[in-house]
Amino acid sequence: MSGQNRPCFGLSHNPIREIAMVNQKLFTMKQPELGKKISEMRKAKGLTQEELVELCNLNVRTIQRIEAGEVTPRSYTIKALFEALGIQLDEKINVPSENVSTLPESFKKLLYLCFGAGLLYMISSIVEFPMDYSIFEGNKDIDLNLYFGLKLASLIFFSGFMLAFYKIADFFNNFMLKIAAWIMILVNAAGVSVEVYFAMIEDLPNFLFIIPYVISTGAVFIIFGISFLQFKSPLKSIAVPIGVLGIVTGVLFVTVIGAVLGIITQLVFEIGLLYFLFWFVNKSGRSSSPDSSFTAELQS
Repeated sequence: MSGQNRPCFGLSHNPIREIAMVNQKLFTMKQPELGKKISEMRKAKGLTQEELVELCNLNVRTIQRIEAGEVTPRSYTIKALFEALGIQLDEKINVPSENVSTLPESFKKLLYLCFGAGLLYMISSIVEFPMDYSIFEGNKDIDLNLYFGLKLASLIFFSGFMLAFYKIADFFNNFMLKIAAWIMILVNAAGVSVEVYFAMIEDLPNFLFIIPYVISTGAVFIIFGISFLQFKSPLKSIAVPIGVLGIVTGVLFVTVIGAVLGIITQLVFEIGLLYFLFWFVNKSGRSSSPDSSFTAELQS
């Protein structure tokens, strides 16, 4: 039954007249009007969103967001949708871009909170570093309660920091970055747990903790870095250098002997991630910039 026209009772409009009206309004149509119009035409054809996906080779999430008015699609995406709906366009589609580069306000607020979490994570990491170094040197004469509190705070802040990249990855359908963000949190949680445990055990050899943790951390950095290379313009100009730095950091950690240098590149990489978040939110707030198709960079 997929793709077959089904009777649609209760619709009083004429599909031909509807098509003509759409053609006339192409040059002025904006969201959410555009999304509603596409939804109406799809239903008039008796198609589900999943069936429309099969016809136009887009993904369901993209169609859902377009119909909900959350994003303004690019012209070629609209063409693909209209062709799948059997609408022939004689004129070049020109979709106004004033809202394309604007993120939902709730999303922007979340990213700002995540940015703050990232700053606090870096501060807590700097504060706890002397204690980590002291423990690895065999000197465990530290305040365990303070150490545990710092580690817990660092983990919470880091998780909030990574949440931003999970959300951005979800917004742009970057599956690899979504997975990498989760793995980053899990590896960090495992590392914090082992560090606290190691601080409490007198006779645990250092290498039993250091080598596996350093290698696994390096592997995650490599995946995280590669996922940044998946972004397209205009994010690409900022994301690619950060991604390359993440890969370099990961390789240094995986080799173990380069881990000391890796700590330095990790710091630069994390500063780069903070800059990326700040740039992303501010870039998306410009309504008439040259990169006006910013948030329409959905994988469609």
